[in-house]
Amino acid sequence: METSASLLASAAGPVSAAGPVPAPGPVPAPASGSGRAAVLAGLGAYVPPRVLTNAELCGQRPIGDEWIRERTGVASRRIADGEATVDLAVRAGRHALTAAGVSAVDAVVLTTISPDRLLPAGAPEVAARLGLGTVPAFDLASGCSGFLYGLGVASSMITAGAFDRVLLVASDVFSAFLDPGDWLMSAIFGDGAGAAVLCAGGAGAPGAFGPFDLGSDGAQADLLEIPGGGARARKRILAEPGATFSPYFRMDGPAVRKQAVVGMCDSVTRALERAGWRLGDLDLLVAHQANQRILDGLAAELGLAPGQVLSHIETYGNAAAASVPVLLAQAAAAGTLSPGLRVALTAYGAGLAWGSTTLVWPGVRAVAEDG
Repeated sequence: METSASLLASAAGPVSAAGPVPAPGPVPAPASGSGRAAVLAGLGAYVPPRVLTNAELCGQRPIGDEWIRERTGVASRRIADGEATVDLAVRAGRHALTAAGVSAVDAVVLTTISPDRLLPAGAPEVAARLGLGTVPAFDLASGCSGFLYGLGVASSMITAGAFDRVLLVASDVFSAFLDPGDWLMSAIFGDGAGAAVLCAGGAGAPGAFGPFDLGSDGAQADLLEIPGGGARARKRILAEPGATFSPYFRMDGPAVRKQAVVGMCDSVTRALERAGWRLGDLDLLVAHQANQRILDGLAAELGLAPGQVLSHIETYGNAAAASVPVLLAQAAAAGTLSPGLRVALTAYGAGLAWGSTTLVWPGVRAVAEDG
């Protein structure tokens, strides 16, 4: 088991910035006056131990490691064997609580697109297994942008004074929803969980999340979907004997890639404007690890240097809703993030749904377990 002390910090390791991470510059003044805000207090991550390499994945298929790397940037991914979404969530959540130095919270939010079951929600079980008592606990499902939506919801609850401390966990065992015969989807996605503890603090404090940009476009919902398992499929199966719906994830890759680059670029730009930052004020971007081509396109559209965009997709693939918090926790644990860095977070996924926010890095502790 690897923790914060043993994670690799070099660009050749799991977390890479493809260049030197810039030193923090002067912090711009916030766009609005000081007040109550949600502040990042600790991070945790867990990725399962099984490594599925491209060579193992390809087998006898007419593709290979080089083909997958060129199109996705992925060389390996983690697969949960004998572990479910809540299992991963509990481990990441425990690490975040340890990192924050707390043993109690006021609420637990779990964001996932691979729930262990349709009912009940997984968050109450996460809270119970972490010994957090009978606190409010609920699930959010917002595709790969789920962690950003979870941050927005948790931050709003804290800012409103409803809670002082919230545990947010993003966990996905997405490999369970991939068609074994669809080698391209199997090449992109992996499993993992990331978590954050948010506490009440001042709006101008390091680690305070800035204004959020959240949005959706349900007119394009069918670009990414799992058609089977829900009420629509069940009703039709009951009404039409012999009717079936696929339980597997499907995606229009080319359309999503174009939408994701433009969508995240626009969302980040709006979040920066709402925070009173210019693009030139930004030191580092932590984006959903969808595909290396998408990350490269996002950097190019925003005019960012390679060293300003973190990536670990080569080693871990796309961990769905968990990708941003896992990357963030690993980078923090490895010492990649310096206090004072101006950081933007962004994600885009099924729904379609997207989200972005900003924070000045507070130098919080992170515990990241690598199997």
